[in-house]
Amino acid sequence: MSPVEETALAPAAEWWQSAVIYQVYPRSFADGDGDGVGDLAGLTARLPYIASLGVDGIWMTPFQPSPQVDQGYDVSDYCGVDPLFGTMEQFDALLSDAHALGLRVLLDVVPNHCSSEHPLFQAALAAGPGSAERDMFHFVEGSVDMSDGGVPPNNWQSVFGGRAWSRANPGSPTDKDWYLHLFSPEQPDWNWRNPAVGEYFDGVLRFWFDKGVDGLRIDVAHALFKADGLPDSPSAGGVVDGLRSNPQVSDQEEVHEVYRRWRTLAEKYEPHRLLVGEVNLEPARAARYTRADEMQQAFAFAFVKLGWDPAAWAAVGNELEAARQLHGATPTWALENHDIVRSVTRFGGGEVGALRARAAMVALLGLPGPAYLYQGQELGLPEVDVPLESRVDPMWARGGVCRDGARVPLPWTAHDALSHGFSLAEAAPAVQASEPWLPQPEGWGTHAVELQQQDPESPLALVAKALELRRLLWKNEVFGPNDGGTWRIEDGSLLICERSTDFFVAVAMGTEPVQLPAGSVLLSAAPLAEDGWLQPNNAVWVLRG
Repeated sequence: MSPVEETALAPAAEWWQSAVIYQVYPRSFADGDGDGVGDLAGLTARLPYIASLGVDGIWMTPFQPSPQVDQGYDVSDYCGVDPLFGTMEQFDALLSDAHALGLRVLLDVVPNHCSSEHPLFQAALAAGPGSAERDMFHFVEGSVDMSDGGVPPNNWQSVFGGRAWSRANPGSPTDKDWYLHLFSPEQPDWNWRNPAVGEYFDGVLRFWFDKGVDGLRIDVAHALFKADGLPDSPSAGGVVDGLRSNPQVSDQEEVHEVYRRWRTLAEKYEPHRLLVGEVNLEPARAARYTRADEMQQAFAFAFVKLGWDPAAWAAVGNELEAARQLHGATPTWALENHDIVRSVTRFGGGEVGALRARAAMVALLGLPGPAYLYQGQELGLPEVDVPLESRVDPMWARGGVCRDGARVPLPWTAHDALSHGFSLAEAAPAVQASEPWLPQPEGWGTHAVELQQQDPESPLALVAKALELRRLLWKNEVFGPNDGGTWRIEDGSLLICERSTDFFVAVAMGTEPVQLPAGSVLLSAAPLAEDGWLQPNNAVWVLRG
């Protein structure tokens, strides 16, 4: 029997080892009530589309109550639903419908910081210096000089720009406390050296797991603990690039005990719940978060931001493989998310960028281990240059970097009556729908789902084809949970990732056609030349034997 013939073999014992998860940014996915903001009703209505892709589940970015300073990553109630997105009853219905379609559901949890409107932070402000309430956060006494506003406790800088400290009560001559916020001032950091914080988040996890949620993606997972005593950063550069430049604010050894405790909690449920870490560290350090008793997955951030460079792909791939051999867990692959410039644009833009993004997608889904797709990636969406007056990202206002271009609402239909079908209310004459919360650019409808569903050569069709073949290769044990990935570059900038003795991925990253090593091509991102040579900006899956 051929290795790619369908059999009844069971997939990997743990579903996440082979999983492909579709990331949903709810406010930009589908608008069910016509207010211009995506919501739970819209997502529920579009779940059959996600299921039709052949993915294993969805990861939803925050929809919990929030002032929306950072589009939901400033949480004011970890166990609720923001009215902007709907109700808890609607979430329960979404979860039930997703499970009925065979989709698992992962949610975001944001344990590094909360909203300044969170009741516990408001209680801390009211309680005053030295209180138990303030010990839930990082309140530290600084100097108060009314001529310049005072001097903060150390030199740390915010990821969003500016210093990472704000006065607790700016108008008070006696309250000398400052509070830490690695992001915006509206996002105070929790003090994880206080055991009460850990107990609080244990309750948050239990709440969602008891509801039947299948797993959690953990935001800024490496930064919960800060260096004891909060010393100055060794450089004036402070906190930038995913917190990696300041070792005082991330990757403290104590953080691993949190994930050991959470893994124990997750395994009290059947089936076991999944923990996925946003761990923006170098591969050798990030892999430590996926040791056997910690999180099951951590995103391969060294890979996520790569450009179209075979040497960089090979170097990062081999680093990730070395980390896998050391700590056991395979990398968790992604090329896009809500914080990253879309790959079409990152890989050169225009027709060339679109070809490269297709090739990268095929490569991604053939690599060993789980993978994540970001909504719209399957449509080949480019980054949008959002008009200055329409930008809402706090990172733009404070640091000059804008992530809105990857968050523009999806185009579902070619017609542009208002929002290319983003608002389901457009189909209800009695409802006056609003314009999308971020403007869709001219020509956005050319990428529409409805058009791509009718085109067998579209990016959407390619993704569905790749996912179907990927599932078949797992069923027939051509792919396995312990596969590695050995990377090399051959003549003509041909990038090869050997997944096993039987299977490899090849990506033509040069400017001339290249000859493939011997084997049968199972999947190609673009049509192959008649002579079998691989054209530039194409990728293939190859089976030997």
